[in-house]
Amino acid sequence: MRLSALFIRLIVFAIAGFGAVAAARVAVSTVETRSVIAVQESLVDQGYEWASVLGDGLQVILEGQAPTEATRFRAISAAGEMVDASRVIDNLSVVDSAQLAPPEFAIEILRNDSGVSLIGLMPADTDREALAARITEIADGQNVTDLLEVGDYPAADTWRPAMTYALRALALLPRSKISVKAGRVDVSAISDSVEEKRRLETALARQPPEGVRLAVSISAPRPVISPFTTRFTIDAAGPHFDACAADTEEAAAQIVKAATAAGLAEKASCTLALGAPSRSWGQAVAMAIGAVGQLGGGTVTVSDTDVTLIAPLGTGQGTFDDIVGALANNLPDVFALTAELPVVQEVSAEGPPQFTATRSPEGEIQLRGRVPDEVSNTVAENFALAKFGQNSITMRTRIAEGLPAGWSVRVLAAIEALSELSNGAVIVEPDRIQIKGKTGSQDASAKISRLMIDKLGQGAVFEISVEYVEQLDPIAGLPTPEECVEQIKVVTENRKITFDPSSAQISASALAVLDDIAEILKICGDLRIRVAGYTDSQGREEMNLNLSQQRAQSVLDALRQRRVPVSTFEAKGYGEADPIADNGTEEGREANRRIEFSLIVPEPTVEETTTLDELAGEAPVEDAPAEDTTSE
Repeated sequence: MRLSALFIRLIVFAIAGFGAVAAARVAVSTVETRSVIAVQESLVDQGYEWASVLGDGLQVILEGQAPTEATRFRAISAAGEMVDASRVIDNLSVVDSAQLAPPEFAIEILRNDSGVSLIGLMPADTDREALAARITEIADGQNVTDLLEVGDYPAADTWRPAMTYALRALALLPRSKISVKAGRVDVSAISDSVEEKRRLETALARQPPEGVRLAVSISAPRPVISPFTTRFTIDAAGPHFDACAADTEEAAAQIVKAATAAGLAEKASCTLALGAPSRSWGQAVAMAIGAVGQLGGGTVTVSDTDVTLIAPLGTGQGTFDDIVGALANNLPDVFALTAELPVVQEVSAEGPPQFTATRSPEGEIQLRGRVPDEVSNTVAENFALAKFGQNSITMRTRIAEGLPAGWSVRVLAAIEALSELSNGAVIVEPDRIQIKGKTGSQDASAKISRLMIDKLGQGAVFEISVEYVEQLDPIAGLPTPEECVEQIKVVTENRKITFDPSSAQISASALAVLDDIAEILKICGDLRIRVAGYTDSQGREEMNLNLSQQRAQSVLDALRQRRVPVSTFEAKGYGEADPIADNGTEEGREANRRIEFSLIVPEPTVEETTTLDELAGEAPVEDAPAEDTTSE
């Protein structure tokens, strides 16, 4: 049966239509898949992993939760770069701002010769005017650049103590960088010398804020030592360094290792300094110390390029020659060795001639023993007066003949060595000098060694037994701020700071009291102190308030004239407030007219809870892991 032409046409059209639909669906699916893949890869590459991409025909649908509105906009723009922007459907949402953790408050402070710069974010409730006034006061006329922003979020409890400490450190350090965060302060600074470095570290270690981690790093230029000296001794007290200098960390380690091998048990360190005569310094010193260890005793002094080795009494000549010969042949080329084998000398019945210089804990100086002539005696007395002052010298010397050559030089060296001790004695004999006593300087032994070598030469025989006592250290023994105020109270307990009647003029009888207070404050260093003035109740209240302010300012001015650093002091008058006695009696009124000294303690700020604070408080905040730090 033959199909009609019409039916055949219908079948052909149906097949063509079905094919067109299938091809269209395949084409749409391909375009959709490729668009989705391209957009998804672009978002991932740009860090928008939180966004998901769906395809609906030619449309590209973005879904997900953006952390901020700006991030949402950037994600849409990124998708629009891969496909036509009209095809991008934005179904993105933004995280509720109430769920965001408050920003971290942090301030970077930089101070140098150009001024003070501040940059960072601080709480909105900070008294900006007071902060600016404090920074301007610290800058002392230098430029202040304030680039601080504020955030209206609650600050952690440790923010204010950290900021207070940072300002205190800023006042002490003219060249510094200070980073402040809640609960942490990082201080980096440069000092002019090792002594100033110690003083600053001690001052910063006083009264650290509770709950605040501190990281203090103060650098100092290396000292220049001349002559560059290391002296190592093995005697009845055991192996020990009288002085140790090194030019590098590696040289110091090499020297200490050699000393340990020679029997040194205690921990030792060498001063890193400038002035080494050769890059082979560490090698030469280590070899010299090794020779002393092989001899079983004696002393070696390396001063610049001169090496002086003194063997112990009783050393055999063969052993001496063998060890000295090996050392002489192995020392680096620039170093020259001088070796001495002592012999037992006969002593007369009356003993060897002596000169002794002593210093008592109270500061009394006694010079006794033998000097060659009247001129030498006068020179010794005048030199002691120059070193120790006019009222502390007792001369008990006598002129004697037949003293060894160079005796006067040894006497003067002994007096100068005594000046390095807080108390002790120096005994001069023909064959040796003994220095023993206590000191508040950790470098006293090294200084005395260099002094003896400089004055008496490489072959000088001397023994140093000096004990470091921390209580005598003028830096380590600094009183705390509270102790300083208590010392001032003791001074003024029985001696008041008085003024002329109805005047701010300090009376002459009070000048000595101010002298004593000034000496205390100079020792205490930089403190924040309030000088408070009070009056009795006689007269008008406003007049009394003005008079008390003028009197407090007069005391502050008088301290400034006595070279007390008062940049962190405050003078404040309180008039007739806070009486300590009855104003109805003359004795009571006299007691109420007074000047008081107290520490300025930052007042805690009572923060009002706002709606924003409540929202931030409801949001969970994950604490960053604490980083352990120690003061350097």
